[in-house]
Order: sequence, then C-alpha cells, then structure tokens
Amino acid sequence: MTPTAPGAEPTPVTVLGLGAMGRALATAFLEGGHPTTVWNRTPGRADALVAAGATLAADAAEAVAAAPVTVVCLMDHRSVRDVLTPLADRLAGRTVINLTTVSPQDARATAAWADEHGIGHLSGAIMAVPALIGGPQSMLLYSGPDALFAAHRSLLERLGRSTHLGTDPGTAPLYDVGLLAAMYAMFGGFLHGAALVGTAGVPAKEFTALAVPWLNAMTLGLPAMADFLDSGDYRTDVQSLDFNAAAVEHLVHASREAGIGADVLLPLLELIRRQVSEGHGAESFTRLVEGIKHPENSAG
Repeated sequence: MTPTAPGAEPTPVTVLGLGAMGRALATAFLEGGHPTTVWNRTPGRADALVAAGATLAADAAEAVAAAPVTVVCLMDHRSVRDVLTPLADRLAGRTVINLTTVSPQDARATAAWADEHGIGHLSGAIMAVPALIGGPQSMLLYSGPDALFAAHRSLLERLGRSTHLGTDPGTAPLYDVGLLAAMYAMFGGFLHGAALVGTAGVPAKEFTALAVPWLNAMTLGLPAMADFLDSGDYRTDVQSLDFNAAAVEHLVHASREAGIGADVLLPLLELIRRQVSEGHGAESFTRLVEGIKHPENSAG
C-alpha cells in the first residue's frame, strides 16, 4: 500500500454506509491513521469503529461536513441518490468517491450531478470481499478525472491495490460487471462439477483439491483467447467449435446419466450449436463471443 507522504497529515475521510464492506473500508482508513467519520442510516453498526477511534456522525450532513473526501458504499444507485441529493450544497468543493455497485449509466449520471454542483467525483469498483480490504489481495478500480485520482491515491491505496481506468466515470463499473460475470460463470461451473462427482460420494473438498490447480492452469490460456477476440480472426487448427460441441454434449449426457441437472451447461451448448449451425464449426471456441455480442444474430 502507498504510505502517506513524509510530513503530510493523513487526509480526514468520511464513510457513508456501514454494511460489511463499509465497515471494512472504514477500518482500513483508521488503521492507516486517517481521521475517519462514519454514518449509517440504520443505527448500531458503528460501535466497533467508534471503539477503534472513528467519529460517529448524527446524520449524513454532519458526516460529509467533517472531511474533504466522502467514500460512499451503499446498497444501490437509488440509495446513493437519496442520500447525496440533499447534501449537494455541503459537498460543493469536496470529493465524493462512490464505491457502491452501480451500472455504468448510473455512474455517469452521478458524475454529471456532481459536476453540476461543483463536487469532485470518482467512480469505483471493489474487486474484493470485506475480509481482504486493506491487504495485498484487495483490488479496487477507479474512473474519473486523472488529477482527482492522483490527488487521493495515497488515501485510496489504504483500501487495496488501486487502478485508474480513465476519465469516463462509467468505465470502472463496466469492468466491475465484466469481472463479476466471469467470476459467477466460473463458480457455476465449479458447483456443477462438485455436484457431478458428488454423485459418486466424492466430498467437495476432495474435488476442490484438483479443481483449483486445473482452473488456475486454464486461466493461463486467457491471453491467447484475448488475441482471438481483439483480432476478430477465429480461424484455428485445434479444438474447433465442432470439437467443443461434442465435448459439451458429452458433459450434458454424463450429467443427466448421473441424475443431476445440466442447467449450467445448456446455455453454453446452445451458443455453440448456433455458431455451428451458421457454418462456423471449424472456427475457434472464442467465436462464441459473437453470439454473446449479437444475440439476435449470433454470426455478428
């Protein structure tokens, strides 16, 4: 994590929202020596933070007035709007860093509102669970003005490895949903595999001991897949869509034979079959991206 510059006073910070993640954020700031003010709509969640040195504000207006930087970690875009809108005058000249999970368009709307009221604004995305915040495995993504990110980077690095993705406030939330989509699809596949071997009495922990190194090894192929995606040239002489159609059909058959559902696999098989039916069976598995990008016309 980036240390505070020698001789510099740690930046005071306010945290709005004290769910599990908000409490983790506030804890990381406190451990970094930052005077931290906290507020939550539902009372009773700040006791441990106050015991650790945080100041509990009576209301959101008092909270944002206590620091030049306010970090927001609420339920959704609507809750962000409901909390921040009445505070526009108090936030003028200050900075809001929104770490609430929102859509790209919602992030742009919040940034436009902030600009209108003279409020600095960064969009953020937390790619970590609360227990990892403040540690080396915590990754956070930001987008918004370059100068604003640079000005507050040492503060943000208290939360985890911080990456700035550009000035469009919608970019960090876009990466957020993209990375989460990849994660959930992987988790779904893992659960299917555990259910399948479980029909033979194999404990999930035993399956996991092999699944982890296997999946780690498979992720090494992602850069090569990215080359296909960026080039748009899906020609291949190995493991074509025809090959993968047969492979996934086998997985579906084996799953049903074992008496479990194939719900995780069937959408993937449908994507493959659509591409094959349109004459792309000899091309790479990565061509499935065309069916994802253009669902009404899988050939793109």
